[in-house]
Amino acid sequence: MALVTYNPWKEMNALQREINQLFDEGLLTNSDRSFKELSFAPSAELSETDDAVKLKLELPGINVEDVDIQATKEAVYITGERKKETKSEENGVTRSEFRYGKFSRSIGLPALVDNTNITAEYKEGILHLTLPKAEEEKNKVVKVSLA
Repeated sequence: MALVTYNPWKEMNALQREINQLFDEGLLTNSDRSFKELSFAPSAELSETDDAVKLKLELPGINVEDVDIQATKEAVYITGERKKETKSEENGVTRSEFRYGKFSRSIGLPALVDNTNITAEYKEGILHLTLPKAEEEKNKVVKVSLA
């Protein structure tokens, strides 16, 4: 059996080659290809009151019919798509930094909710979800012991 010496720099060089390849292929540049390959996830804000968990999601430019919301007692799953507007300009070049395509978010909730009584409102590009807490969560009492 032959002894082989381990060279840790070999793995670092392989990693550097892969990162360089990402730049060479345009994945991290402003090419059309990068916008097709990169997906986006809308920003979310989660707050909790005594009776409910409130979730806000930024969805500007997305039609209500292009959003799907599903909820369990522990999490909310939101999928949707921002569709690209098709318009042509004959004189000039259009530059767009908007991201188009499908998105998917799953957000774990800090408390169990009653997923049969969720209310939703979509106003000015913001989705507001009110998720009422489950009765067993409202009445939950935890004894804290002192050491």
